Amino acid sequence: MAVKLRLMRMGKKKQPTYRVVAADSRSPRDGRFIEVLGFYNPRSEPSVIDIDNEKAVGWLRNGAKPTERVQKLLTISGAWSEFSGEAPPAPYVAPAGAAPAANDDHAEDAAEASASDEEE
Repeated sequence: MAVKLRLMRMGKKKQPTYRVVAADSRSPRDGRFIEVLGFYNPRSEPSVIDIDNEKAVGWLRNGAKPTERVQKLLTISGAWSEFSGEAPPAPYVAPAGAAPAANDDHAEDAAEASASDEEE
């Protein structure tokens, strides 16, 4: 039996939430599954990812193949780096007090223009 780690859609119409499950690759998307590994809610801000890393790594070590989306979720939760032995990715943290500029080219042009005005 080929096992896949994939998402199972839950929730109401137009308001999806997902379970991360281990399922036979031949079963339908929302059909029979072997074990629930976690939960993913993409609609909340920021999105909620709750995955049991021990269970996920156990399934990966036994040969389960994750889908692309589940592999990204496992990377975020840290289970993929634990499985592959890589260092976990560092979370992005914006610098304190720095507001992102809409277009950096215009900001540089404005700085140059003000500098040339001061020289005159």
